[in-house]
Amino acid sequence: MSLTVLLLALSAACCLGFGFVLQQDAARRAPLGDFLSLRLLLDLVRVPRWLAGIGCMVAGMVLGALALSYGEVSLVEPLLATNLLFAMALSRWRTGCRLGRQGWAGLWLLAGGVAGFLVAGQPHGGRAEVGPLRHWLVIGVVVGLAMLLTAHAKRSRMSSGPALLALAAGLLYGLQDALTRLSGQRFGEGGWPALLGSWQVYGVLVLGLAGLVLVQSAFETGTLRMSLPALTAAQPLAGVACGVGFLGDRLQTGPWALAGEAAGLVAIVAGIVLLSRHPAMPSGPAETREKVLVHS
Repeated sequence: MSLTVLLLALSAACCLGFGFVLQQDAARRAPLGDFLSLRLLLDLVRVPRWLAGIGCMVAGMVLGALALSYGEVSLVEPLLATNLLFAMALSRWRTGCRLGRQGWAGLWLLAGGVAGFLVAGQPHGGRAEVGPLRHWLVIGVVVGLAMLLTAHAKRSRMSSGPALLALAAGLLYGLQDALTRLSGQRFGEGGWPALLGSWQVYGVLVLGLAGLVLVQSAFETGTLRMSLPALTAAQPLAGVACGVGFLGDRLQTGPWALAGEAAGLVAIVAGIVLLSRHPAMPSGPAETREKVLVHS
């Protein structure tokens, strides 16, 4: 693994983690009548703390795009999943909570899962020799699943809705990372004319906007514990699926390698769950927000 890719991906994860904490702190105070609406972004854009969080997230996305330009999606995505560690570090500084056994266990599971997946899978680039059918099939499955999760979240807004919206956003962000890599390839092959003439760059923008609305709606209706772990777990899984599905990424496929990859992914998810339940992760106001949701 390139040191450049490692530093860029971890720097991106740091910016994303800090940005998510700041965004959620602002979004949970927004009116619930803006649920799953662009009006939510118009309300939040007037909040300095939210703008600071967006600035951190944009910086993270830029650094992540640079990491994707040097490394495969299947390599970068697990590293981006460490954003939860940085989110927890900021939350711990704000709350003063110690890590304790649960925090350290979650940290080692997450870090060990990332390392185990990378060592077992040894992600490396290859030539994407897939037809348009498989290409669009993978994209359709990811987008379709995100739409189904969003539709179900609208019916369970204050219970499982935040987690479902975060899962949907994570799927879209994983697909966005894959299209970002394709956009970088187009730019490298033909410069700005090739980039602006490709559909992938516009797909990146559309997915980014849709994911942003979903994430802010998740932050608005639930605590960070309910949304960020789901977002953090879904994005690398979708990114790895897209990388292997149509970008030509290669993973080791021997029995021991597959077992190590599966164990690494399970450890990542388990670590995320443990960290999400740690007291250092903000849980928001104690009382349930009793607001009337306005149907669009």
